[in-house]
Amino acid sequence: MPTYEYKCPNCGVFEEFQSITAPALEKCPTCGSEVRRLISRNVSVLYKASGFYTTDYGTNAHKQSEGKAGEKSSAAS
Repeated sequence: MPTYEYKCPNCGVFEEFQSITAPALEKCPTCGSEVRRLISRNVSVLYKASGFYTTDYGTNAHKQSEGKAGEKSSAAS
């Protein structure tokens, strides 16, 4: 579930975990004042699975695996 940031005039900035389809909050859960949803700037994407540049081609591991595959195919010929 995404994290949305809201700003309350009394409590300040707070985060709320909400479904994408859930309506935006209108009142602060702490004090009941009107809140405003903020546009988040710190969006970071972390690729941990294989198949992405940072996990496969960001290191020299792909060169070693390609070299081993090439040795096997030339040995079979």
